[in-house]
Amino acid sequence: MNSAQIEIQLIASLVAIACAIPGTFLVLRKMAMISDAISHSILPGIVIGFFITQDLNSPLLILLAALTGIITVVMVEYIQKTGLVKEDTAIGLVFPALFSIGVILIAKNANDVHLDVDAVLLGELAFAPFDRLHIQGTDVGPKSLWIIGAILVVTVALLFAFFKELKLSTFDKGLAASLGFSPAVIHYGLMSVSSITTVGAFDAVGAILVVALMIAPAATAYLLTTDLKKMLALAISFGILSAISGYWFAHWLDASIAGSITTMLGVIFLIVFLFAPSKGIIAVIYREKQQRSEVSLLTFLLHLKNHTEERERHVNHLQEHINWQKVRAKTVLDLALKNNMITINKNIVSLTDKGDTFTSKAIDYIITNEDAQIEDMKDDFFLFRG
Repeated sequence: MNSAQIEIQLIASLVAIACAIPGTFLVLRKMAMISDAISHSILPGIVIGFFITQDLNSPLLILLAALTGIITVVMVEYIQKTGLVKEDTAIGLVFPALFSIGVILIAKNANDVHLDVDAVLLGELAFAPFDRLHIQGTDVGPKSLWIIGAILVVTVALLFAFFKELKLSTFDKGLAASLGFSPAVIHYGLMSVSSITTVGAFDAVGAILVVALMIAPAATAYLLTTDLKKMLALAISFGILSAISGYWFAHWLDASIAGSITTMLGVIFLIVFLFAPSKGIIAVIYREKQQRSEVSLLTFLLHLKNHTEERERHVNHLQEHINWQKVRAKTVLDLALKNNMITINKNIVSLTDKGDTFTSKAIDYIITNEDAQIEDMKDDFFLFRG
């Protein structure tokens, strides 16, 4: 592994970390699409900054691009607050307008410089090691590495300094305001950091990968935990994992590094989406199946409680009287037996003391409109779930 490969992976990893931090709060605030809006709408700021300085490396480009990102957020919120359209519609109105202005400015006035739409949208990590930073004639590494590294240091410092305020304003704006924190100031501070991070990563990775690294790791982490600190740690870990594995995937396929990293982000999200312990699709399907079995069991126990005549409690008549298929009737019987809710004597089903107590409590909750209490009660009575 040569030095260029190490530098590319290091830049990609630092971008992943820098994006994952504000991205986590954007996901929690249900503002994921605002990152896409910012990543596109800052184009006019970059172009205007270049027109002023005639230098693609000028810090003014970052400042004007970040300012344009904040203007985007302000415009989206202003349109949304009119009540005429929702936030997603406002985003769809604002960022295409700003982005198209940037495209027109490039097409009309910057055709003779390396400032084109493809480079802005796609980026190319493979070229990042060739753009070096020299201090007094000494090569100190890729410019992208220093730019994103500086942004990451500032982002981490702000995270530690304002973690409590960010957490409060994210989950409870009213409480934050009552404690003297300004949710608006914190909100625009977060948007500023998101804008600056996006601009800093623009030249190295492009807008598409910035959006992917800002949202996908945070969304993946959200499926695994509800603890903010753990979510931040997981989002950062997923981002780094995707950055490094995506690079080697691109190396193996001889394909776009940005595209491969984004693909790995999608693969990791899909795996977690399917197999997450509590929120994954498979876990949800299993839980729904379990709940259907438990509802059937409760229905069966209530039937036994309400009928003393033997013909109503005969095993062979369950599907006839409760209108169940044979397989479902056997499943419910087995579940009731496992939980010691019933006994079967000469094919006649009877409630045990435990089953009778459980059913009586369930009836009381149903009569008093406290059906939700039945779920808590199951934990006390069920040894085996459906």
